[in-house]
Amino acid sequence: MATFERFEYSVITKATPVVAWRIFSNCDLWPQFSEAYKEIRWSKGTPWQKGSRLSIHATKPIPVTLDHVITDCVPAVKVGWIDHALGTTMEQWVFFKLHPDGTEVYTWAELTGIMPLIAGQRIRDVLLDFTRNWYDRFAAACDRAAEEELSPAPDLK
Repeated sequence: MATFERFEYSVITKATPVVAWRIFSNCDLWPQFSEAYKEIRWSKGTPWQKGSRLSIHATKPIPVTLDHVITDCVPAVKVGWIDHALGTTMEQWVFFKLHPDGTEVYTWAELTGIMPLIAGQRIRDVLLDFTRNWYDRFAAACDRAAEEELSPAPDLK
């Protein structure tokens, strides 16, 4: 029997949408946001362009390779993709919205497939926990970048 799940999550960062996108779009930084990553690489097309593919090898909670297929991307505004792994398909979107304190980074995902459980836990719970940790760490990195941009230049006398 196929399952259908949905979850949402958002964080607020002091960074502008452009700075948040710059950090988000640099996949080399993603291992800072999760210890689950083993390898991340673009396997097809121009990064972040419709139809491009990002191959993500993760080790936790179980070893898996995700095939991230970009479906739409407007840098610093929104990006959407479809993932395929373990008999499950997930559509996920990330939005970068101006907020009085900087930027709200909001994501939602819907998944359907034959894997109701992963490592003995509901797949939705595993993915939501991963998402919370990833986006909280991402927001912290964005906050640091925003603070660095606002720091006064050193006096070079």
